[in-house]
Amino acid sequence: MPNHKILTIDNLSLQEFDSDAELIPLLTPEDEEEMNNEELPELLSILPLRNMVLFPGVVIPITAGRDKSIKLINDANAAGKNIGVVAQKNEQDEDPTKEDIHKIGTVAKILRVLKMPDGNVTVILQGKKRFEISEVVSEEPYMTATVKEVPEIRPNSQDSEFAAIIESLKELAIKIIQESPNIPSEATFAIKNIESKSFLINFVSSNMNLSVKEKQGLLSVNALKERALQTLRFMNVELQKLELKNDIQSKVRFDLDQQQREYFLHQQMKTIQEELGGVSQEEEIDEMSQKAKTKKWDEKTQKHFEKELAKLRKMNPQAPDFGIQRNYLELFLDLPWNEYSKDNFDLKRAQKILDRDHFGLEKVKERIIEHLAVLKLRNDMKSPIICLYGPPGVGKTSLGKSVAESLGRKYVRMSLGGLRDEAEIRGHRKTYIGAMPGRLIQNLKKAGTANPVFVLDEIDKLSNSHQGDPSSAMLEVLDPEQNTEFYDNYLEVGFDLSKVLFIATANNLGEIPWALRDRMEIINVSGYTIEEKVEIAKRHLLPKQLKEHGLTKEHLKLGKTQIEKIVEGYTRESGVRGLEKQIAKVVRFAAKSIAMEEAYEVALTNEDIEKILGPARLERDKYETNDVAGVVTGLAWTSVGGDILFIESILSKGKGGLTITGNLGKVMKESATIAMEYIKANADDFEINPEVLEKYNVHIHVPEGATPKDGPSAGVTMLTSLVSVFTQRKVKNKLAMTGEITLRGKVLPVGGIKEKILAAKRANIKEIILCDENEKDILEIKESYLKGLTFHYVSDMSEVIELALTKQKVKNAKKLV
Repeated sequence: MPNHKILTIDNLSLQEFDSDAELIPLLTPEDEEEMNNEELPELLSILPLRNMVLFPGVVIPITAGRDKSIKLINDANAAGKNIGVVAQKNEQDEDPTKEDIHKIGTVAKILRVLKMPDGNVTVILQGKKRFEISEVVSEEPYMTATVKEVPEIRPNSQDSEFAAIIESLKELAIKIIQESPNIPSEATFAIKNIESKSFLINFVSSNMNLSVKEKQGLLSVNALKERALQTLRFMNVELQKLELKNDIQSKVRFDLDQQQREYFLHQQMKTIQEELGGVSQEEEIDEMSQKAKTKKWDEKTQKHFEKELAKLRKMNPQAPDFGIQRNYLELFLDLPWNEYSKDNFDLKRAQKILDRDHFGLEKVKERIIEHLAVLKLRNDMKSPIICLYGPPGVGKTSLGKSVAESLGRKYVRMSLGGLRDEAEIRGHRKTYIGAMPGRLIQNLKKAGTANPVFVLDEIDKLSNSHQGDPSSAMLEVLDPEQNTEFYDNYLEVGFDLSKVLFIATANNLGEIPWALRDRMEIINVSGYTIEEKVEIAKRHLLPKQLKEHGLTKEHLKLGKTQIEKIVEGYTRESGVRGLEKQIAKVVRFAAKSIAMEEAYEVALTNEDIEKILGPARLERDKYETNDVAGVVTGLAWTSVGGDILFIESILSKGKGGLTITGNLGKVMKESATIAMEYIKANADDFEINPEVLEKYNVHIHVPEGATPKDGPSAGVTMLTSLVSVFTQRKVKNKLAMTGEITLRGKVLPVGGIKEKILAAKRANIKEIILCDENEKDILEIKESYLKGLTFHYVSDMSEVIELALTKQKVKNAKKLV
């Protein structure tokens, strides 16, 4: 035995198997019985152990460094004696006395002694049986004591509960071996091969990861079944700790593995980029820092940028926030901070550009030239916020391009139609995934200057939803007192919008919130006359369509008469979009004829126009004769411009009822009721027999029943129609009227005067009756629009009747009884 290399089954976490070692056989039941039958000597040399407890049957190696311990081992080994092994109460004690050691210990047999180069001695011990110290006899040269045996209380061999505990011990031991990375899997075989139940308990207790105090407690338990239960309890705790530890380690290992993988990939990419001449992250950040020095931002913005750049430097390039932060800083550098394009102050050139691109629109042009003139005198003036409102197709949006060109500024257009998310204006906070700045900031980035002409198209079409109210967000944008520090949620610092020339467009002012409307300078862009449309077609639309279709003015010629025919017969609108479509159709006809080498007339006639476009579908609104009582011409405003409408009244025998038809709205029906009640109250003034009002039903109708109609402006027309039908008097020839009435017979002003006058001219009307308060609207209209028209300004219905009805009765006048 001394000449052989020995492997002991001590601590499964420390020992490894060696093919050259002689394995000490595990304790069999026979060996255990032999040990238990051995006589215990009365006097034993006591070896105190610092940090371990020896159990019966278990083999452990210990290293002795104290002189007393080395002498004890050498004397016992030479004499072939057993020794007593007990655990110290405090492992720090270098020279323990009888008070410093536990009373319960284990008799041990020395299997082998190995002398180490450092002077220490390693000894391999095997526990035999437990003992209790009766009395310490001496402490020099080492401790000796009288001892007595501590009998073990063993359960009955038929105890099924004890058998189940032993099976559980084995299973748990195997599980712990499998879960622990420090114990070799071969230890499983050792556990399975242990036959002795008491040795299994002692073996597992010895090798568990417990404190000396806990192991000493197990050794002190006399009942084997109780010791087994306590051991099982400790093993359960140990298994749970191991499982939890393994779970944590696997998660941490996965995270580390992923990070290491990404790090190595990033390093490889960096190397590849450098080989290809690319830019590394550090170089990119340095470039940002250098670019920041060229920006014209204020101190506050600069400090914010430097703070965010420092944050980027500290970030891991693999972190998701790195890309977000880089995009944020790139936006900062791309924005035109205090970078302004130089305005062109040549007022005559600006006027020329505006006149070249747009026919008419004098008020708008005048306002732009005024702004330029003031800017020329004072460079730091805030830009005006203009709102152009009017029907579709009159050139509101395209006017922005001309304004930008005349000022020498960049042009930006943002459509607001259907916008319902406040974040579209103010941006998202950059903490959100996919966050981006608002469309205002994005468009300024594209423009590259902080003073472009910014067209806010269709501002009346803004809507709201649960995501916020964009029109409320626009309040700050369009307020000259607030927009010097416009706050975008993504940008997180104020941006100066005061130098931006905002031009908003709208079709209906009523749809714009009052607070927003109050911040803008409203300019009405009304519809065009036939003459203006002809000029626009000749100067702009026809040349544009010829160019788009690859033709020149030699390929097609349209005279004023032909253009006028297209305007009157094929379009009904305030603007010129429909007119442009019809001209495009004529140009396509010429292009097809040239491509197919067919003969065609270059100078088209009216007959050619009808062949190309078909028969005229929309004849001009024509005035009808005044031969029928109760038919009066009114003037109306529509979304596509002005129009004329006819109010028809008829009497039928009945009980004085009133019927109203023609797809009329609530307000228009109320106007008819007011007119009827006013006549009943003032029948004598109009020379109407009161009996007639009681014996006849009245029916008022407005033709074109499929078209919805509403508004108070037909009030005077309805009253005139009713007086005409009750008196059978003729209505004055080529006369139209518009105005609201009250129950007192007063005439109130109405809107849309310019559009209504254009409609009257188209219908060949010669005289128009208006409220005297509408005279100011007439004074603002160009004289060319008013040519050939006579205006009568009234304040009372009696004046309207006197002007509108002649003393002459209509032909075949009814005799009303």
